Amino acid sequence: MKLCSVNVGLPRDVVWKGRTVTTGIFKEPVEGSVLLRKLNLDGDRQADLSVHGGPDKAVYAYPSEHYDYWREALPGMELPWGMFGENFTTAGLVENEINIGDRFSIGSALVMVTQPRMPCYKLGVKFGRDDILKLFLQSRRSGFYFSVLEEGEVAAGNAIESVSRDPAGITVADITSLYANDEPDLALMNRATELGALPPSWRAYFSKQLSR
Repeated sequence: MKLCSVNVGLPRDVVWKGRTVTTGIFKEPVEGSVLLRKLNLDGDRQADLSVHGGPDKAVYAYPSEHYDYWREALPGMELPWGMFGENFTTAGLVENEINIGDRFSIGSALVMVTQPRMPCYKLGVKFGRDDILKLFLQSRRSGFYFSVLEEGEVAAGNAIESVSRDPAGITVADITSLYANDEPDLALMNRATELGALPPSWRAYFSKQLSR
């Protein structure tokens, strides 16, 4: 497993559908070591902290394996690393194989998988098309967030090494499926409400769904 690219960017103003939107989704690859802190990478910021960033969303990772799928789905569109707003473009980590709560060392940092990414309209801003949100969710190629357990330096080319697997065995793909399916697995949803590594907002959402 490997870190293919480290991507950072500061919020910028763009015009979308006649109005100005501030977004931090535009990320660019950087060379050399970057300090990964508890809330983000040096040189990186989120625009709307009510829905982006924070300790449970310190780093957004997206598998490099998905880029070929999107090149076929979106012919003619340039798709450089960081196109999905990810901080880490990875190799060897995919949503149906990694668990919520799995821990990995990258460079001198220690991170933990916390949740899938749910797309917001700013992905449409980045791609210049509204349908990307639906396509993104339908594809189940969500990427995933890391929390930072130990700060450290990371760089493109670093090995990503497994430190521990969460014993509950609930994958990132499982959480996306519970959210996106009209008839989710209620037994799995109940287990998810008790998954300590899953952020409280997700557990509360699933508890509410189960109570209906």
